[in-house]
Amino acid sequence: MQDELAEFHQHLGTIPPPVLPLPTPPPPPAVPPVISQVPKHPQQEQHLQHQQHPQHSQTTPLRLPQPQLSPYDRHSLAIPISDSLRVRTAEADSIGCVEVLATVCSTILMFLTLPISIFLCFKVVQEYERAVIFRLGRLRSGGARGPGVFFVLPCIDNYCKVDLRTVSFDVPPQEVLTRDSVTVSVDAVVYYRIRDPLNAVVQVANYSHSTRLLAATTLRNVLGTRNLSELLTEREAISHSMQVTLDEATDPWGVQVERVEIKDVSLPDSLQRSMAAEAEAAREARAKVIAAEGEMKSSRALKEASDIMCESPAALQLRYLQTLSSIAGEKNSTIVFPLPIELIGPLMNMTSTLCPPKPPATPVSVQSE
Repeated sequence: MQDELAEFHQHLGTIPPPVLPLPTPPPPPAVPPVISQVPKHPQQEQHLQHQQHPQHSQTTPLRLPQPQLSPYDRHSLAIPISDSLRVRTAEADSIGCVEVLATVCSTILMFLTLPISIFLCFKVVQEYERAVIFRLGRLRSGGARGPGVFFVLPCIDNYCKVDLRTVSFDVPPQEVLTRDSVTVSVDAVVYYRIRDPLNAVVQVANYSHSTRLLAATTLRNVLGTRNLSELLTEREAISHSMQVTLDEATDPWGVQVERVEIKDVSLPDSLQRSMAAEAEAAREARAKVIAAEGEMKSSRALKEASDIMCESPAALQLRYLQTLSSIAGEKNSTIVFPLPIELIGPLMNMTSTLCPPKPPATPVSVQSE
C-alpha cells in the first residue's frame, strides 16, 4: 500500500507525507488473583501439591477391599479363567491347500443355493446355552457363541451345544466301611453347572458321566475316614468337604460343583437292633433313677408332714375327714372307716383284765414198765 502511494506522488511531483508508526495499545492492567475462602478437601490439596511439585510428592495407591466369594456365590459372578486352563484354538495356525479349497467351495455353494442356505447357515442358541464351533476339526477363535444367532458354513462347520443351567443327579448307594469298621450304605445328591463351555467340550469326552463317577468315588473316600458317630452327626461338614474336593477335581473340565448333600445313611439290621437295645437300656436306667429320686423326695415330704401332725393331733383328724370327702365324691358304696388306736387301747386293757392268760401246760412224763 505504501509503495502505491509513493508512485502516485512521484507521478504528481508532490512530496508524500511522512508515515508515522501506529501507536501500540497499552497492555491491560494486571488483575490480582482472587483467593477463594472455600475450604479444600485434603485429597484436593494433595492433588494440587502434586501438580505444583511433582518431584517432591509421593502418591499412595488406593486399595479397595476385595469381596470374599463363598463357594455357593461363585456362579453369580464372572470368574476369570487362568491361562493354564484356557483352551488354545488352532484356527490361527497355518492351514493347508485342501482346507482353503474346502472353505472356498463351501462359500460358493452357500451363494449358489441362496436363499435356501440361509436356513442352514444361521443357528440360534437359547439364553442358557452356548455353542462351541469347529471348522474342519479346528476350534474357532472367539470362544463359545451365544446366546442369540451365529453363522456357520455348510459342510465344513459343526458345533456342540452346552447347557449352562444347574444339573442335579443322585449318587447311587455306596457300601462304605467307616474308620471304626462299620459297614453302612450312603447315597447323596450333587448339583453342578458348566462354567467354561470350551473346556467342557475339549478337555473331557463326557463331562456328565465323568462327574458322576468322580462323585461316587469321592463319597467313598471321604466317608472312609470318618467314624459312625461323625457320619450321623456331622453331615453338613462332610458335605462341604465333598463339595470342595469335587470342585477342585472338575475345575480343569470347566465344571463347577455348587452343592453336595448326603441323603440317607442305611445301617445293617443287626446294628440297628443293637443300637435300639442300647438306647432302650439307657432310657430304662434314666427312668429308674428318676423314679428313685421321686421316691426320695416324697419320703422326705411325708416325714415333714408326719412331724407337723405329731405337733397338732387335730391335723390328723382333718386329714381323715378330707380323705372321706374325696372317697364319697366318687359315688362309692363302700367306705373304709379307719378306727384310731387310741379308742382300741382301753378295750384291749379291759379284755386282758377280765380274761387272764392261762398258764402254760406242764409236760407229763410217762414211765413204761
